[in-house]
Amino acid sequence: MGRLVPRSFRARLTLTVVALVAAVLLVVSAIVVNRLDAYFAEQEEGALTARALEVGSIVAVVAVPASGVDPVVEAGNTLNATVADRVSAASFLSFLANAVAKADVTVEIGGASRTSSGTVIVTAAPGGTARAALTAPPEVRESRETLRASAVFGPVQSGELSIPWGVKVTLSNPYTTRAYTLATVTTLLAVTVLGALLAALVMGALIAGRFTRPLRRLSEATHRFGGGDLANRVPAADIGTAYTEVTDLARQFNLMAGRLEESVGLVRRDRDRSREFLADVSHELRTPIAALRMNTELLQGQAGDDSATRREFLESSRVQLERLDWLAQNLLDLSKLESGLLALDLRPDDLRTTVESAVEQAEAAARRREVGLSLELPESPLRIRHDPQRIGQVVGNLVGNALKFTPRGGHVLVALRPHRDGAQLEVADTGVGIDAAELPHIFERFYRGSSANEARGSGSGLGLAIVKSIVDMHAGRINVESRVGHGSTFSVTLVRDPRAVSSAPVGAEPGGTPAPGGASAASGAGTAGEAAGAAEPPTSGAAGGGDMAISS
Repeated sequence: MGRLVPRSFRARLTLTVVALVAAVLLVVSAIVVNRLDAYFAEQEEGALTARALEVGSIVAVVAVPASGVDPVVEAGNTLNATVADRVSAASFLSFLANAVAKADVTVEIGGASRTSSGTVIVTAAPGGTARAALTAPPEVRESRETLRASAVFGPVQSGELSIPWGVKVTLSNPYTTRAYTLATVTTLLAVTVLGALLAALVMGALIAGRFTRPLRRLSEATHRFGGGDLANRVPAADIGTAYTEVTDLARQFNLMAGRLEESVGLVRRDRDRSREFLADVSHELRTPIAALRMNTELLQGQAGDDSATRREFLESSRVQLERLDWLAQNLLDLSKLESGLLALDLRPDDLRTTVESAVEQAEAAARRREVGLSLELPESPLRIRHDPQRIGQVVGNLVGNALKFTPRGGHVLVALRPHRDGAQLEVADTGVGIDAAELPHIFERFYRGSSANEARGSGSGLGLAIVKSIVDMHAGRINVESRVGHGSTFSVTLVRDPRAVSSAPVGAEPGGTPAPGGASAASGAGTAGEAAGAAEPPTSGAAGGGDMAISS
């Protein structure tokens, strides 16, 4: 039985509509046929009663003697013999049954009386009852029916000696067209029901198809989505003017698919970045480790016997160990910044103090490199909520980069000024500048840029990554403008209170509009892993800070 039941929603919905229409039509048809049957029976009974009254009037006319004086029914309810012969004549009764009544006829003649209610009662006289069966064949569309009707004609007073008399006629089993008419109506109803069922089947299929088509499109999209096609959506054209519930379902599916695709994309990008990060870290650690291994092997040989050579190798090993320590610390900081494990100590302090302290720490490196370093601060306090240690790290890295890529006799300017509802920090130099093709990559981890310049090939490439991560955590924005041979300008914009800033879009890409003859790059708040930079370990005499692998 279960195999006969359709499994598809469309087929079940169509059959449901057809079954509902069929049930309604069958009930209505049964009621109509029943009421028509009762109506036709009532009509035939009325017609049969009228024919019975007609037969009674004919019998009364035949029973009255021609003289009009002889009694029909005498005293003692005795039927006149002549009347009895005329009424009981076979030819007369056959005429009544076959021609007038078209039914079996029973005629009763006798005394008649009227009750107080007006009903006439005929008491058949002895020998006053005659019967005749219907023997004529039925006409077309006629058939015998089990109906019965009676009629009374009288009372009649004829002759001086005659008592009131009457005629009671009973007709039964007549020929009627009721069965044929009812069969015709039933056939017409059956044809109508079949036509209605066919129309219901077609309309049900169309309605079910229109209702299930969006569901089928949604099911197909879900199947493709489950197969790995995360970019698959349900087009609005496939939904069309579907029902509100289906439209809402498709809209929610598209929304869910978009969010899931975005989440999976973020997971994949994080995975790829993690792989790249591990590869870059392995590469960065290999250089100092190889240098330490070489120094150790040389010191274990004949070079270890010479005190001057031994001091040189030991100093080289010390530098490499400092580089390893510095690299490990920067990697740890960057990992904490990107994972959100590093909480900012936001204080509503004067930003001038933080910037001035970081610049003072870089003055020794500027003097050693014979590069001018100047600072411009606003006269009034510039209080914004920030983490002094991390903002100091931003200033130190940017100034360190500027000093590293500025030749002797050059100049680095650090300027702090109010900006809308916050502050703007600029670090401008007159160094070698950055090529326009390299600007989009300067915030990538371990990116050093072109090896055409010795400084560009050095460092670890983490400084600007840390800078950008810290700026992002402060809900700020960093922008770079540079021209090869003319220097670079890094602009950091900070808001007054990072806690009041809503979450910025994730993964903002560097971009900008190049100035004539130069280029620019901008990076907004986003995932720190989306951007990176470069840095170098501190050297002897340098007061912290870092460098960018590609900058000026």
